[in-house]
Amino acid sequence: MPLVTNKEVLDAANDGGYAVGAFNINNMEIVQSIVTTASEMNAPVILAASQGAISYAGIEYLEAIAKIAASKTDTPVTLHLDHGTDFNVILQCIQHGFTSVMIDGSHLPFEENIALTKRVVEVAHPCGVSVEAELGRLVGVEDNISVDEKDAVFTRPDEAVQFVEETDVDSLAVAIGSAHGIYKGEPKLDFERLEKIDNKVDIPLVLHGASGIPEESIVKAVKLGINKINIDTEIRLAFRDAVRKVVTESDVYDPRKICGPARDAMKEVVKYKIGIFGSEGKA
Repeated sequence: MPLVTNKEVLDAANDGGYAVGAFNINNMEIVQSIVTTASEMNAPVILAASQGAISYAGIEYLEAIAKIAASKTDTPVTLHLDHGTDFNVILQCIQHGFTSVMIDGSHLPFEENIALTKRVVEVAHPCGVSVEAELGRLVGVEDNISVDEKDAVFTRPDEAVQFVEETDVDSLAVAIGSAHGIYKGEPKLDFERLEKIDNKVDIPLVLHGASGIPEESIVKAVKLGINKINIDTEIRLAFRDAVRKVVTESDVYDPRKICGPARDAMKEVVKYKIGIFGSEGKA
C-alpha cells in the first residue's frame, strides 16, 4: 500500500492505547527487517530517517526504498524525518514524499520553538504531511539531577498545553528522563510528569531515546499515554554484532552473506519491540 502519515497511525494508537514503533533506517537491509517484521505481525510501523541518514544514503534512495517496501505490504508504513533541525531539509523531505517530519526546536527558548514549529506546520499540513515537535531536552540518566534541574529540561505540562494549542502540531515528543545512545545505568522515567502531560494534552505523545529502557518501563509509559517510541541504538547493535560474528568466524566476503544475518538479527529486535509496544495486530 502507499505510504501513510504519522497522524493516521498515531491517532489510531492514541485511541487504542498502544504505541507504534519508529525505527531508524540507513540502508536497504534495515528497511527490509522493519517492514517485513511489521507485515508478519500485522503492525503499523514508522521508518525514521535522520538528517545524518539522508546525508549518508541520499534522500532519493531512502524515498525509493521506503516506497517499495511499503508497496509490498498491506501494513501501514510511514516515512518520517527524525530530529529535523534544518528548515531546508524539511522542505526537501516534503518534496521527496516523506509523509511526516519532525521539527526539533527543543534547544531553542520556548517562544522561539513555538514560532519555528508553527512555520513548519504551515508548510507541511497543506501538503498532507504530519508534524512532530519536541518540548524539553533529553539529558543524561544521572540519578543526582535535582527537581529544579529536571523542571528546567524536562517537559512542563502547562507549557505542553500552550505549545500544542499555538502550533497545531500532530504529535509531541516529551522529555521525561530518557536519553539517546547507550545508557550507563538504568534510566528512570518521570511517570508522574508523563501522566500529567497526557491528562492535559490530547495529541499522541512520543518517547525518544527508548533503546535500553526496561520492558516494564516501556509498558507503563504506553499505558500512561506514549503512542510513538523511537528505537535506533538497539538496531545498530544487532547489526554490528551479527556482522562481527560472521566476519570473525568465517572467511566470507560476499556482502549478502554478511548483511543477511544482520538483517535477521535486526528483525528479532523489531519483533520484540512491536510486541511490548502493543501494536501487534493493530494494522
